[in-house]
Order: sequence, then C-alpha cells, then structure tokens
Amino acid sequence: MDRPRHYTFENGTKVPLPFAAEEYDARLSGLRGRMQEAGVEVALFTSMQCIAYYSGFLYCSFGRTYGLVVTQDTSVTISAGIDAGQPWRRCHGENLVYTDWARDNFWQAVAHVAGRGRVVGYEGDHLTLARMAELEQGLAPARVVDIAGLVMAQRMVKSPAEIALIRAGAQVADHGGYAIRDAIREGAREIDVAMAGRDAMELEIARRFPFAEYRDTWVWFQSGPNTDGAHNPVTSRALRQGDILSLNTFPMISGYYTALERTLFLGEPDAASLAVWEANVGAHELGLSLLVPGARCSEVTHALNAFFAERDLLQYRSFGYGHSFGILSHYYGREAGLELREDIDTVLEPGMVVSMEPMLTIPEGQPGAGGYREHDILVIGETGAENITGFPYGPGHNIL
Repeated sequence: MDRPRHYTFENGTKVPLPFAAEEYDARLSGLRGRMQEAGVEVALFTSMQCIAYYSGFLYCSFGRTYGLVVTQDTSVTISAGIDAGQPWRRCHGENLVYTDWARDNFWQAVAHVAGRGRVVGYEGDHLTLARMAELEQGLAPARVVDIAGLVMAQRMVKSPAEIALIRAGAQVADHGGYAIRDAIREGAREIDVAMAGRDAMELEIARRFPFAEYRDTWVWFQSGPNTDGAHNPVTSRALRQGDILSLNTFPMISGYYTALERTLFLGEPDAASLAVWEANVGAHELGLSLLVPGARCSEVTHALNAFFAERDLLQYRSFGYGHSFGILSHYYGREAGLELREDIDTVLEPGMVVSMEPMLTIPEGQPGAGGYREHDILVIGETGAENITGFPYGPGHNIL
C-alpha cells in the first residue's frame, strides 16, 4: 500500500468558530503586516495559543506536533491524522493532515505549504531545541526569525469581539462562584465544592455557546493550609469551622480564559486573620484604581509594594499583581509582556484586559495563617477601565 505523507480530509461541514471569519481575517492581516516589517516570508506557529488565535483551532497534542503555516497568501493548519476531520471543521482557512508512517511527516507537510529556503518566522518561546533542529533540516531556511514577541504584542490588544467573549467568560466565572458559595458547608470536601462550581460553569457555557467545543473548565477550591499557594490542586480535605477558604473559578470558552478568585471564611475569622484580609482588600481596591490607560505595569507594582510595606506585609506577597487575558490556560498561552511586575514596563492602552489580584500568604504557626487573594478583571478603555467581575469581595460579603 502506498501510504501518503500528508493529505486533506474535509470531513463533514465547517462549524461556527468562536469568531466571525472577518475577525480571523483581520488578525491575519495584522500578522502579515508585521511579517513584512520583520522581513519574514512564512510564519510557522506551533503553540496552542497562536494557532488558536489565528485559525480558531485549539489542538490536543498528546505528544504530537501541530502547526499553522501563514504566508502572504494562505493560512493552513497542520494536524495529525488521529484527529481526522475535526481540525478542518474547526479552523479558519485550510487544513493539511500528516500521517505517522514516517517520523518526519509533520515537516514534510509544513514544507509542502511553506516551501524550502525561505525566511521563516518561529515562536522562540515555544519551539524546542529538538524541533528547531528538525525545522532547519526540513525547511532549509535562508534565515530564521523569532517572532514570538511581535505576535504577543498583537494578541495583547483585544478586539471588540474578543472583549465580548471575555466579558461573557467573567459572567460565567461569577455564576460558578455563586454555585461554590452555595455548596460550602462544614464537612464538605474541597473536591465536592469544586465539582459544584465546575458543573455549573460547564452548563452555563453550553447554554451561552451552543456551537462551541467544551473543554478545560476547572475550579481550584482550597481550604485551611491548602490556601497558601494560588495554584494548589483540589484535595479531599473536609472543611472545618473557622477555615480560611480560597474560591477560584476558571471557565474556558474556545481557549479563552477568565477567572474569579475570592477569599472566604467558614465562620468568623479571628482578629489577626481579619486584619490581613482587610489589608489585602485595601491593596486590591488601590490596584483597581490604578489600572487606567497610560499607567505603566511596573509603576502600579511599585505603588502596591509601598502599600504593603507600610503595613509590614510586603514580605508575604507571593507573585505579581495581575496579568493579561485572552487565549490562555494553566498549560498554554501566557502573554508575558502584560504582567503587573517590577520588571515589566508595558504601558496600559485601550483594548488591553488585565487582572488585579494581590495575594498574601501568612505561614502556618503565625497569626492569620493562610493565603488571601482577590481577583477582578478589568478592560482598559479610552479614559478609564471597566471592571467586568461581579462577585462581591471582602469580609462584608464572604464570611459564611
């Protein structure tokens, strides 16, 4: 049998993507302009975030390589045969399927679209050394150019269509937060409470987006000492009276991430815990007031650092104060150029979407032990910012 290295498989019919064709065309047009400025003839994307951003297709790697090849004339996703026609149905543009009959069939498919001996743009923050060696062999590029930074800059400013989807995601996160609040009771396990929030969000996403693919929505609900880290997994720990609680909902809609994060207490907190909580809420409210167009990420960070230092709490801060939103998950897509950290000097501008999320972690054995965190999402506008998170925060609302 003559086994092909690659083939097209237009199985079924195209389905509605997260955005209209005009949205993807505008993104590709912006990309092509940046490619011309950088002297890049063909761009090869391999990350989940960039392939999804420019084509709408969010792949499932399972150890295989996926790609998107963009030239001035075409846009083609490169997918593995195991996925059959789903990548074609779920992408803007064309799709080429590679087989696994030979080890280099992915690169054969890429070369079929990209050609050889051209100036190739790649994602330096994603392509591994092994894949780069394969690129050099398979495409014999005249030159390679790292375009990760320029495409990240494009993704950091959201279109109105993206902002509408992110706004819907924030509402779904609130929906999950209320389901979690209703499930909290003494003796319930973290996993029980987390499932209540996740299930509520999955159903709400399906109601709002009936043509979407449903994947990756999750909840981190932590209690007691498990609240010390922002990304601690859910456990089977049973809730106890007096526990500090951390509610974290993460609805995923076609690769787009939103989040709600809140500190709660099961029963009245002691005086030390209440003081730390109120200080973190104060930092949160200060941060919300600072996220306006023209603000510099590092300057916002320094102001919040000063707020905590005045209260002798800065040593308990555990990470930056916020980050960009868009195509993002706990395993792909961070836009590192828009984070509220000391070493990021990006200036906020209309269309950016950023969180405010101060967190303090007081070690076990000290008064007020636990992790305190509030998280809202803001859309930067022409003259100010809109907070699109609705779930209330602070001791006035979240002592259960």
